Amino acid sequence: MRGALIFPIDNKVIRKATFDDLAVIEQTATAAYEKYVLRMGQKPAPMIADFTSQIEAGFIYVDCEEQEVQGFVVFYQRDEHIHLENLAVRPEAQRRGVGTRLVRFVEDTAKQCGFHAVELYTNEKMTENFGFYLHLGYYEIGRWEEEGFKRVFYRKDLLAPCNHRPAR
Repeated sequence: MRGALIFPIDNKVIRKATFDDLAVIEQTATAAYEKYVLRMGQKPAPMIADFTSQIEAGFIYVDCEEQEVQGFVVFYQRDEHIHLENLAVRPEAQRRGVGTRLVRFVEDTAKQCGFHAVELYTNEKMTENFGFYLHLGYYEIGRWEEEGFKRVFYRKDLLAPCNHRPAR
């Protein structure tokens, strides 16, 4: 997926992550997911992800407000859709639209690149996420264990832009 590296939205910016962002990405993942360790009995996958290789591959974008990272998203092509691998927002920035803005960015990027769907998963113990994704138009497509984690999979079909007007 190619394109501009900086995407201004209101007074905020979503940009491709650099290696200078690595420490804050790791800190954000830990802060966002540590509350699930006890509930899951293990560290969630995003806490042990290889962010270095994901930055190198160009899969991570960060949401910045006044040049400070508020959250990040990891996404890439998988089969015929875009796979949203990880969404993390600093706890103090949660419930301020950062997560929604990042998901919409993924969806817009997917559409611009000609994809018709975004798929993602969350852990079955992260029940707070279910309503968030349903509210954004995602629907559950299944539940199964993958890589030692019990996951709930979601999909959102993206409509192609309409290039015609209805007859009057």
